[in-house]
Amino acid sequence: MDIRLSELETRVLACLIEKQITTPDQCPLSLNSIVAACNQKSNRDPLLALSEREVQLTLDALIRRHFAIERSGFGSRVPKYQHRFWNTEYGSLKLTDQEVAVMCELMLRGPQTPGELRTRASRLAPLAEVTDVEQALRNLGARVDGPFVVRLPREPGRRDCRYADRFGAYASEVSIEEGDATTAPRPQQISRASEMEARLEALEARVAALEAQAAAAPNR
Repeated sequence: MDIRLSELETRVLACLIEKQITTPDQCPLSLNSIVAACNQKSNRDPLLALSEREVQLTLDALIRRHFAIERSGFGSRVPKYQHRFWNTEYGSLKLTDQEVAVMCELMLRGPQTPGELRTRASRLAPLAEVTDVEQALRNLGARVDGPFVVRLPREPGRRDCRYADRFGAYASEVSIEEGDATTAPRPQQISRASEMEARLEALEARVAALEAQAAAAPNR
């Protein structure tokens, strides 16, 4: 299943999912509530300052893609919205509570280590140990309709690799294999190596040409 989300679609959808878990009595959410959730100063990275128009246009796009739905109650004058991304009667994506929590945090905060996810996603589902997060990540990465997460190369100074969701900015990333975190070449490293090889070949050809000219000089 090839799902691609823009930055704003990711934020709005993740907020709808988060609030359904943390404040179910307030759902579905009004536009004002969704704007406040998107611009929230806690549990968000990056921090955004979206307007009502931006959020409304994003909601309209999600509705067209059947990832969200307007669910206003009888007699309500204010349109309200809820997600239909996973674990709903409308969607085919079914995840465990732990997998939902992990995916929601990745969509709200971007790439994180299993330890960071355990601390942050525990507010959404029981995650007593880091191994619970690691199991959820393995499941998400091995789905036949996925993968939904990608394991990124370990950054300098970090002990653990970070994981990212594959719906947004990291949709085209290929997960590295276990144990390759410090050796997997980055695209820019490969490009730089190819450039150096080409320059070396050019220098060798120039030296060979100069040597040939020098050898032929006495015969002139």
